Order: sequence, then structure tokens, then C-alpha cells
Amino acid sequence: MNFGMVARVIGSLLLLEAAILTIPLGVSIYFQEQAGIWGLALSMGIAAFVGVVLVSLRGTSSRLKNREAILIVTLGWFFTSLFAALPFIFSGSLTSTADAFFEAVSGLTTTGATVISDVEVLPKGILFWRSFLHWVGGMGILVLTLAILPSLGVGGVQIFRMESSGPTPSKFTPRIAATTKILYTIYLSLTAVQVLVYRFAGLDLLDSFIVAFGSVGTGGLSPYNDGFVRHSGNVLLLVSVGVAMIISGVNFSLYYDLGKRRFRQVLRDSELRLFLAIIATSVLLLTWNLLGNVYDTLAESAKMAFFHVSSVITTTGYAAADYDLWPAFGKGILFVLMFVGGSAGSTAGGVKVIRLLVAGKLVRRELDRLLHPKAASPITINGRVLPAEEVKGAVSFCLLYFFVFILGSLLISLDNIDLFSAVSATAAALGNIGPGFGAVGPMQTYAFFSPFSKILLSFFMLLGRLEFFAFLILFSPRFWRE
Repeated sequence: MNFGMVARVIGSLLLLEAAILTIPLGVSIYFQEQAGIWGLALSMGIAAFVGVVLVSLRGTSSRLKNREAILIVTLGWFFTSLFAALPFIFSGSLTSTADAFFEAVSGLTTTGATVISDVEVLPKGILFWRSFLHWVGGMGILVLTLAILPSLGVGGVQIFRMESSGPTPSKFTPRIAATTKILYTIYLSLTAVQVLVYRFAGLDLLDSFIVAFGSVGTGGLSPYNDGFVRHSGNVLLLVSVGVAMIISGVNFSLYYDLGKRRFRQVLRDSELRLFLAIIATSVLLLTWNLLGNVYDTLAESAKMAFFHVSSVITTTGYAAADYDLWPAFGKGILFVLMFVGGSAGSTAGGVKVIRLLVAGKLVRRELDRLLHPKAASPITINGRVLPAEEVKGAVSFCLLYFFVFILGSLLISLDNIDLFSAVSATAAALGNIGPGFGAVGPMQTYAFFSPFSKILLSFFMLLGRLEFFAFLILFSPRFWRE
């Protein structure tokens, strides 16, 4: 194992994190917040010092193999989360290490769960940092590193593949550095447009940035204690955020295709069509369920249905109402959407629509074989025949996802909470959603959990963001053998 090269890349990552901390530090300086300035500056200094030490190490080779790439991705997310937790502690916003780590992991993995009951008393710089972690982690912290530091001298292909969401990450150009720059050009453009729209919809400039970080990164940490409830009457804002969440839940490669005027290719994309069909069907069903049971008008029911379906299926987690009080059918729709997730190649979490599409086609093929045992029925996506390895990978992921979900729910239930709340918390953590139902509903926090459960849920968030395999392989003895 080339530990020197692993240390060098992680050191570069920490140096980048130290540089990023200057942005929320500037916010605290602008608002003259002593606690925020002290906490962010000290964290920045520690991250920079450790980063310099690690970068000074040299590996046995500049060539990166799969094992080193896996180790870089998993350790990179762990150490970035660890150092991202420091501002919460040094500023006095949180006193528990488990709470600070949970909050940092929740931000970076774009989960949006919180242990802070009153976020409105936080220093503005810390509030900004908390949501800015969504933006940093949305596209991937190591993808960002590859975009900014293409001269790092490591095998970017392996890192890009390990960190990208979905079974088949899209590569626009032969060079990974060029691909990551295209991705971040799209990402920055979407962020800028959303900030302007939210500003026009009535939010102040700081809140516009914070909400945009959450919607484009599909994170969902809100600057308000009641989430979007206070803005529930602002139709323009709710519709704008709802549309933005859906846009961010779409495969970003399709925006590249749009830029290349490949309109037919975008319209024929199977995953996009299924993603939009699920959203449309869910909105219609939820609107029908809410009308007369919760809201008196069709417009209000449709508005709330659209916003919350968009929020849950993209794993953002913004809430404009306490949907835990809605009828069982409506809650059931949202609970199912927690497992669907967004598209591959987006900032959304969950199982991903493409995997469900592959699994559905596999079930259909097995049914067809009952009638035509000798017929050749390859599984195709967008006219491309999927190799057996990709089909097995998608099905294996689904099986592993639900196995960890069941096991995690049992472990969380040991924390003296009801089973539905435990199931909901585990699903919300694995799917990087944030709020769930019951004790972890949209108007609740995760503060009541024991330190053990908070660390376990943090582990689930990382598992969901790294899509299981890259993280779990570290626990295999075969990984460490020469």
C-alpha cells in the first residue's frame, strides 16, 4: 500500500479545506462575530498545519492503484468531516464531539439532519459554513480537489469513479481534470441562478446563498428553526426551490448534452423519463390525498405536494409543513420516495433511479422467460445493452442497501425509541435525506440520540454518500493483503 501517496492526497484535501474556510470566516468578519471568527480561524490554522505535514510525505510511486484510490476516498471523507466539525466546537456552537461530527457529516454528505435545536442563534459565519458544506460535498470533495489541483499527480480516474454517484459515472472528456471543470462550471451556474431567483423571491442575500447551497447540493439544512414553514405562503419561493431541487436531482451529464444541443438524446434518456414520471405520479396522488384532509383548496394541496415530493425524492429534506401529521397514505408516499432518490450523476442520494430501472427490467426479463425460456432478452438502457457486470452491480447494491437498512434500524432501535422512528432515522441517514418521521420528523432534531447512535448514524450517512462498497471494502482482510 502506497501510504505516502495516500497521505499526500489527503493533505492536499485538508489544505483545500483550510482555504475554503476563509469564505465563512469572511462572513463572520463582516458581521463582527468574535466567536465565529475565533472558531473558524483556529480550525483553518489546524487544517492547514496538518495538511502541510501530510503533503510533505512522499510515496513509493506516483502511480495510483485501486486500493489507494479506495483508501483516499474513504479516509478523505472521514478526515474532511472531522476537520469540518472543528468550527462548531471552537466557536462554542456545540460542546459535544459526537454532535459536532454528526453535524459536519450531515452537511458534507448533503443529508441535512441536525442536532441543533435553535439554529437561529448561531453566528452567521457558522450558519454559512454549516450549509456551505452541502455545496462542497454535493459534487464530491475529491472531485473538487481534482478540479482545482489537476497537477496532484495521482490517478484521477480511480478517484472520480469511486466518488461519483451511480453505477456508471459520466466522463465528458478523456481527461478527468477537464471533466471535473465542466461539472463545476454547471454546478456554479446552477448555484448562481438559484441565488438570484431566491433573492427575487424575497430572501435576503445571506439566506439566498444558504438555501441555494441546500437546493443545488440537495442537502436541506435550513437557516430557520421551522424550516420553510414561515415561507409556506410564498408560492414563488416554494415553487422555485421545488424546481431547483428537481434540476439538481437530474444527471448533470444531461446538462452537458443540452449545451452540445443533443436535445433528442436528453429527451430519450430512460432514467430522466422515469424520474419525472415518478415525481408527477407522486404529486398527483399526494395532492388527491391532501385535498380535503389537510388543505381546503386544490392550489394549496398541489403546492405542498409538489414541494415535498421534490424535497424527498431528491433527498434534500426541506420542509414547508409538518408532513408527519399528514394522512397515512401521504406519509407512505414520502416514505417510499426516501428509497428512490435522484438520478445517477446528480447531487441527490438514495438508491438512484437508474438502479431501480435496471432492477425493474431484470424482473420483467425473468417474467418473459417463463413464457419464452429460450429467448435472448438483453437488458438495455438508452439503446445500450448493459453488460452482466453492471446488472449484477445494480442488483447487489439494492440488496446490500436494504440489508444495511434493516440491520441499522435494529441497532438504532436499541436507543429506546419506537421502531418506526428508528426505521425512519436509518432510512433518512442512508438516503442522505435528513428529516424522517416520528421522533425525527421535519420539525424535530436528532439531539435526543445517544452519542453511540449519533456516531452510528454518521457512519450510515457516509455509507450512503460513498454508496457502500468503497467504504465496506476497508473491513475486508483481503483489502490489506499484498
